[in-house]
Amino acid sequence: MTMWDTRYNSDQFVYGKAPNEFLEENQHYLPKGKILCLAEGEGRNAVYLAGSGYEVTAVDSSRVGLNKAEKLAQESGVSIKTVVADLGEYPIEPDSWDGVVSIFCHVPEAVRKSLHAKVCSGLKRGGILLLEAYRPEQLALGTGGPPEASMMMTLDLLREELPDIEWIHAEELERDVVEGSLHTGRGAVVQVIGRKK
Repeated sequence: MTMWDTRYNSDQFVYGKAPNEFLEENQHYLPKGKILCLAEGEGRNAVYLAGSGYEVTAVDSSRVGLNKAEKLAQESGVSIKTVVADLGEYPIEPDSWDGVVSIFCHVPEAVRKSLHAKVCSGLKRGGILLLEAYRPEQLALGTGGPPEASMMMTLDLLREELPDIEWIHAEELERDVVEGSLHTGRGAVVQVIGRKK
């Protein structure tokens, strides 16, 4: 079992069943159509989007997490596609997605750079990226997120790694993150919504 399989291997939804707040507030920016959810875990965001009329593919490295996502979708009366894959190796077809959702998708730096290049390529022209991630300042707060600053993000870093994206919203802030038992408390985050040029 991977670390993520172990983390998700309980009846509890460790990040809750409700969608991420930033996604819920800004879902209207996403064009109706095909949405790719990265590091989707137990499926809360994918299921929410499917319930809002999107065609959703949820990708995660954990089969255990995605099994729970499928169960949550069934309970919610919606359909999602799940793909078990390492994001460092997952192929994103060029010009194939209306939107990409990346909520707390923290991977090693080299994987992230490659993934963000694939996201830029994979979005259709006019497609939307919606992303929330922890910033390095989160380490001092200790309310969730990865243990290494190199796996976190800043606005400057995102501008550098996503050159084909035109920002609609881009902000670094602290906010109260209440998402299940593993994300609860003050969080130092970066939030972006961008359109493929």
